[in-house]
Amino acid sequence: MEHYIKKFLSDTDVAIRNLPMKEIAKAFNVLQAVYERDGRIYVFGNGGSLAMATHWVSDFNKTVFSHHLDKQVKRFQAIRLPTTESELTAWANDLGYDMVFVGPLQNYLQETDAIIAISSSGNSLNVVKAVEYAKTKQVPVIGISGFDGGKLNELADVKIFVPTEKGKYGIVEGVHGVILHLMTEYFKDYFNHAMERREKRNA
Repeated sequence: MEHYIKKFLSDTDVAIRNLPMKEIAKAFNVLQAVYERDGRIYVFGNGGSLAMATHWVSDFNKTVFSHHLDKQVKRFQAIRLPTTESELTAWANDLGYDMVFVGPLQNYLQETDAIIAISSSGNSLNVVKAVEYAKTKQVPVIGISGFDGGKLNELADVKIFVPTEKGKYGIVEGVHGVILHLMTEYFKDYFNHAMERREKRNA
């Protein structure tokens, strides 16, 4: 049993150590640029990836600014797609499950925006279809994938890829969670320092 635990933790540690730091830094730059031009960040995925997208939206809209919620400061506008379960099932029932992300994007997406697509395999048809649509609008795509990266890793402008054997969802999704928390922590520290500098200038 201990061997099993050690093996899982070791594989996870290797995956984290091999993360593409330059691509993660590029993702930070994309998100910063969206913030500066007052755009929105649309994030989506299936299953566990949808759960992580939902969690990340909460963190990015609130936790990033958790020390400054009483101040009038511009915040990120992160939106999970679809925004409601009824919208998800309506798209899936009426037009097919491959439309559940691209359908809402067709309603909302502007050139000031960016998307974060999360897929362990990188080959989920509904994710790929939404990414292809975003590319036609010249909107930057941050792809977070695993296994061999799949089509998502090919299409994404920012390629955050966790290479593993196919089927290693636990490791891939766990590391994806680390990446998303890293984004939150980076921008929380960034805005804390920015607010401190502003307060010193105004003192």
